[in-house]
Amino acid sequence: MNILSHSVPKTGLDGLTENWRFDIVSGFLVFLIALPLSLGVANASGFPAMAGVISAIIGGLLVSRISGTHVTVTGPAAGLIVVILTAVQALGQGDAMVGYRRTLAAIVVSGLLQIVLGSYRAGRLSAFFPSTVIHGMLAAIGIIIMAKQIPLMVGVQPLPGPVLPGIAQIPHDLAYFIPQIAFIGLISLGILIFWPKINHPWLKKIPAPVLVIVIGMVLGFMFDLAHLQVGQDFILPKDLILGPEFLVDIPSSLLDNIFFPDFSKVGSLAFWEAVVAITLVGSLETLLVASAVDKLDPYKRYSDLNRDLRALGVGNAISGLIGGLPIIVEILRSSTNVNSGAKTAWSSFFHGAFMLLFVLLFPHVIDRIPLASLATLLVYTGYRLASPNTFAERMILGWAQLLIFVITIIAVLMTNILAGVAIGIVSKLLIHWMRGVSPKNMLKISYQVEHWDADTWTFRITGSAVFSNFISLKTEMTEIPDGKTVIFDLSDVYLIDHTVMELIDHFRQNYIDHGGQCEIEGLDKQVPFSEHVLAARRRKL
Repeated sequence: MNILSHSVPKTGLDGLTENWRFDIVSGFLVFLIALPLSLGVANASGFPAMAGVISAIIGGLLVSRISGTHVTVTGPAAGLIVVILTAVQALGQGDAMVGYRRTLAAIVVSGLLQIVLGSYRAGRLSAFFPSTVIHGMLAAIGIIIMAKQIPLMVGVQPLPGPVLPGIAQIPHDLAYFIPQIAFIGLISLGILIFWPKINHPWLKKIPAPVLVIVIGMVLGFMFDLAHLQVGQDFILPKDLILGPEFLVDIPSSLLDNIFFPDFSKVGSLAFWEAVVAITLVGSLETLLVASAVDKLDPYKRYSDLNRDLRALGVGNAISGLIGGLPIIVEILRSSTNVNSGAKTAWSSFFHGAFMLLFVLLFPHVIDRIPLASLATLLVYTGYRLASPNTFAERMILGWAQLLIFVITIIAVLMTNILAGVAIGIVSKLLIHWMRGVSPKNMLKISYQVEHWDADTWTFRITGSAVFSNFISLKTEMTEIPDGKTVIFDLSDVYLIDHTVMELIDHFRQNYIDHGGQCEIEGLDKQVPFSEHVLAARRRKL
């Protein structure tokens, strides 16, 4: 039996009564991080700043009560910035407010679609998307976020339109920096880089994003950013000036921040492109992050991903109806939640409650936050998505994984997220075909399930096991009761790719954590394409 099973926290009201002391502290610490990030994501997405707070409140107060996870935190996240900003520009056709309201309609429809997908157990379809392609998509999103936010760090409006010209424009933008704004940006960046390295037991408890906002507000007060005028010794083109306002702009009342969706473009191709992109990116990132957070949970609890997808759909539909951003499971807030001692989903509820109380009681604190501070938070987030380490991790898995990763990044930057992901998937299929996988085997896996006794399940796989044919086997794996012995026999596999190796290894770890036994046999008859334990491998000739 799992040694932790006797101490697994209760759920529902019993869990609140038993663990509220832990969950309320964790919820407050998560709130401190979530507030600036929610504001920053909204600004970067072309939405009003309070739209991010609205979605964080809904994610905490509502989604946490109906989701299938235990310690995850939902709200707006950087992964959807590019999708939402693109939708606002495409649907607004030059009018930001019109684009905002039409994008709200796309969020509502996306939420309804997620409810349907969750009801039909679509959580398992995430296996169809290769992990390398997903990481490539996220890295490309990180690059786009940095390209759009670096100019704002120094007080310059980024070039609208395609990404690649915007990246080329960055050196020109930086040449026209506003000293006070750039100073806030650089100080903020230094805090994010060096503050986590401090080992002082009390100082390390202060989240770096909170410190960025506080110091940014202090500097903003010193520079009086609300009335900043460009000095006459700076020759700055008018179209590059943000204007006299360099602070977050929000109405004084929360009710004044509520806007309703405009469904007038529901029959257009651009509208449905936005719906599909929001659904795809939001659902994939949620499933990916929720699975990762399960590994961090000290009680090794499973998330019900289909139920979580339905809950997110409900949250997104409501968020879109009242002016909020899409809601997804977010990794930084979720990992902070776990590390802060959260026991149950009530911690996410408390984070939403603190968010609501703050905007009701202290709205004018928010409108003193410099936009440069929020931009710096997002630049740092984008860098973490596309850091050199992410490239190194793909290289360790083999040159083919690095190639697919880079192809996906370039494709997303040159086209859009949907087309980029599709190109990444096609590139992986082509590599499998070049390695000898037949087109028929690409979509259909061959395996047998043997029951030697009531407690032993053996999956004997033949042919090739790749991301595009593994869904049926993954579904059958999830139906095995806990506490049994599961054996994966790969002796006769011609080729098994990295995505499938990762899925099997993830299943093995989870199954053992929940009191069962799981073994993988036949790896000695395979030749890996790199030294990584989860690298793709092919049968010895």
